[in-house]
Amino acid sequence: MSARVAGKVALITGGASGVGRATALLLAREGARVVISDIDVAGGLALAEEIGAQALFIEHDAGNETHWTRVIDTVREHCGRLDILFNNAGILLKGDIEQTTYSDWQRVQRTNSDSVFLGCRAAISLMKEGEGGSIINMSSIAAVAGRDDYVAYSASKGAVAALSRTVAVLCRRRKYRIRCNSLHPDGILTPMTTAGLPAGLDPWSLTIDADPMGRMCLPEDVAASVLFLASDESRAISGIELRIDSGQFVMSI
Repeated sequence: MSARVAGKVALITGGASGVGRATALLLAREGARVVISDIDVAGGLALAEEIGAQALFIEHDAGNETHWTRVIDTVREHCGRLDILFNNAGILLKGDIEQTTYSDWQRVQRTNSDSVFLGCRAAISLMKEGEGGSIINMSSIAAVAGRDDYVAYSASKGAVAALSRTVAVLCRRRKYRIRCNSLHPDGILTPMTTAGLPAGLDPWSLTIDADPMGRMCLPEDVAASVLFLASDESRAISGIELRIDSGQFVMSI
């Protein structure tokens, strides 16, 4: 352990599984106190128990404004500060502009983009009381490349990217010492992204470990980027869109 985030308090939404889980484990190993929030109570409690005294779990619907008030109040009460917010909660829904219903559209926006707006606003209120902090928002390569078969998802992640830039600018202008950046992975080997794969297909065969032309990375690859943006090593970095796609986007243009 190199203690790259020692003494910091990190809040991770959607923290019970996938990228959230990998990030919680990594940040805890690197010295942070980790607050895991998720609608998955069993998974969140199990992860907090696995990490130990450094972890706290809060049941949290990230698209609910009232829940955010409760979560920030709990972090303030138990931790006294907030240094890192990883807005990671999200859902994936397939469908193009002709197939997607308005109800589906609203559900995806609520979970993927409304939650990030609420999270950024809530985190700033606590971070600016202290020494500032780092906000890291989970977007997607779909936000910059576009996916016609995932119209609601692509649009929600585009909103996250634009919101992240506006937060970065505001925090600099107001001298809050709060940085905000967005992450843009391609496929990640998690249950959410592999659920729609054809039966019998080994997801591992699609990873960059199996083939350099593969599109999928591991949750730990994304967690490593979160750690960098959460640490003081990136103190001069704000407002960027960090692609984690092994050059996939560059090859497509």
